[in-house]
Amino acid sequence: MTTLASRWFSIPLWQRVVAALILGVIAGLVMGPQAESIKWIGDLFIRAIKMLVVPLIFASLVSGVVGIGDLGKLGNVGARAILLFLVTSVMAIMLGILLGILVKPGEGLDMVAPAVFSGAEPMRGAREILLSIVPDNPVRAMVDTDVLPLIFFSLLLGVGILMSGKAGGPLKRVFDSTAVAMQKVTIIVMEFTPFGVFALMAWVAGTYGLAALVPLAKLVAALYVGCLLMILLVYTGLVRFVARIPVRQFYRGIADAQAVSYSTASSNATLPVTLECVQRNLGVSKGVSSFVISLGATINMDGTALYLGLATVFGAQLFGVTLDSSDYLMIVLTSTLGAIGAAGIPGSGLIMMGLVFSSVGVPLETIAFVAGIDRIMDMMRTMTNVTGDCSVAVSVARMTGEIDVKVASAEPVI
Repeated sequence: MTTLASRWFSIPLWQRVVAALILGVIAGLVMGPQAESIKWIGDLFIRAIKMLVVPLIFASLVSGVVGIGDLGKLGNVGARAILLFLVTSVMAIMLGILLGILVKPGEGLDMVAPAVFSGAEPMRGAREILLSIVPDNPVRAMVDTDVLPLIFFSLLLGVGILMSGKAGGPLKRVFDSTAVAMQKVTIIVMEFTPFGVFALMAWVAGTYGLAALVPLAKLVAALYVGCLLMILLVYTGLVRFVARIPVRQFYRGIADAQAVSYSTASSNATLPVTLECVQRNLGVSKGVSSFVISLGATINMDGTALYLGLATVFGAQLFGVTLDSSDYLMIVLTSTLGAIGAAGIPGSGLIMMGLVFSSVGVPLETIAFVAGIDRIMDMMRTMTNVTGDCSVAVSVARMTGEIDVKVASAEPVI
């Protein structure tokens, strides 16, 4: 038994999930409608995902705000980096939504929403949206998984802890520890992903046949197109017009970081290589590069932001949920914060989907539907994230005079 378990865990999770997807489709085609008998396993996995959303978001956002340190010491470098990160994230989300609307990856299947699913709320005006941001009872917002007021309270509590100085130190450590513990719980839940994916894909294939694979292929294609557009248009624009260094030399200088990020699907694992490329090949000072790249690996997840916007539209189309203008605004807000809260590790985007989906009434069953192909998309999302970190680093370095233009315009050192 021990040997079997060790062999199972020696296989990377993404490979087990992909295998579960393939086997689930095969099992569903063989079993036909009888595959619904194992759907409860997938439903159990979805319940576990729902269980994580509130505590993970609450702890991660509070810990993330506190982790910034003294807000007064961020200075010009921090303010400019954060502004560029937020602007590019919003652009990525809007691009993801636009691609979802144009490509329509979720259309073609008449999926039935869960019985307990009630759909999105009626369209609300700007005044109602603003009022809903501030919770009259933060505990009730947590119980009801009311995402926007939960986010507002989390951010406000984080700022309050920062303003408390030494007195807030114990509470800071509590939230830091809670955030770490919740990440470990997330890892435990993610280990059950292959079983959930197998059961739900068997049910989908048994009910809808091979036609269920077409939306997934369209989703992957739309994600790759969106990420390439971010790299070629947005980041290239920053490099060309803000950093004012040769675009060709920029991409040659970060090629190693892009390759490592694509293969590992982890911004954190790529961090040492990214720093080396930005400092030695692009001439960014150590102080600016260390701050911006490290901050970017934590809060700049443009690829994830694009994916959250695209996946939400995909899920809405899949289950026939109608999204209006207020829903799209909510997607932009929650996806921005969800991308900031996403850990720089493979698969973190799946958990953050719960945050965005819940805000506009998209069934969380969408998560299991895309989990089997998440690794393929995660690799491209991570490469986009790292490329964005590098483009913002050289842009901020240029604005603050912390870049050696001669080094940035020369042949790469590494």
